[in-house]
Amino acid sequence: MKMASFARMEPLASSVEMLETALSVERNSGGQDRIRSGRRLGRGILCRFSRAALIVALLGVLNACSSEPTKPAEPPKPEGPELITGRSAFQKVYIAARGWKPDAKPYRLDSMATSDGNGHDGKWAVWRGSFASATQRAVKSYTWSGSAADGAPSRGVNPGIEDSYNPSNSNTQVFDIAFLKIDSDQAFGTAQKHGGDKVLEKAPDTPVIYVCDWNHNTNELVWHVIYGANREGAKLTVSVNASTGEFIRVEK
Repeated sequence: MKMASFARMEPLASSVEMLETALSVERNSGGQDRIRSGRRLGRGILCRFSRAALIVALLGVLNACSSEPTKPAEPPKPEGPELITGRSAFQKVYIAARGWKPDAKPYRLDSMATSDGNGHDGKWAVWRGSFASATQRAVKSYTWSGSAADGAPSRGVNPGIEDSYNPSNSNTQVFDIAFLKIDSDQAFGTAQKHGGDKVLEKAPDTPVIYVCDWNHNTNELVWHVIYGANREGAKLTVSVNASTGEFIRVEK
């Protein structure tokens, strides 16, 4: 730390010289009382100047301390993945879809496999919700991401590209959100009891992904619990009723 300069002490010396001159004049005039009074006045002036000098010195020290360079801030630590169930993710993307079109209704909810999860607890770090607007004849998907994996969508809700909508298309049959009562972790528990446990026992690293859509033939909302990275190459797929949690059938 740099000490403050004492150049400001020069007025103190000048004042002392003036005081001594005044005292000398008083002595020559023979006024002893005035000399004593002058000495007391001099001591008071010296005391005040000494205090002022001390304050100036302390301020200089503080300024020198405050001028020291601050330590650089530590870089933020990378965040880990946020793994959530299907219903939790659906609530996030549904809000965004309603902001897109007030009459938007879902027709599919599916998870996306990433390197920071395996889906064995019904949770993933990336989910996609697909929605349709009957009045605007348009469809649009929204992806929620809490993934830290390379190549994953940025965290938060990401909108997809708007496309045309055909209400008669069986692959885009909308459903009422009131039917989605069973979460993906519950669907996983049901699928485990119908062959899923044996698949994971033989191949523990098998990812489990989820697709929820409307079955227009049976008029029910279905969770498809898929043991594999994709539907085509799955080792097992189990259908679970998304409203009751009941086992429907083994698809494969």
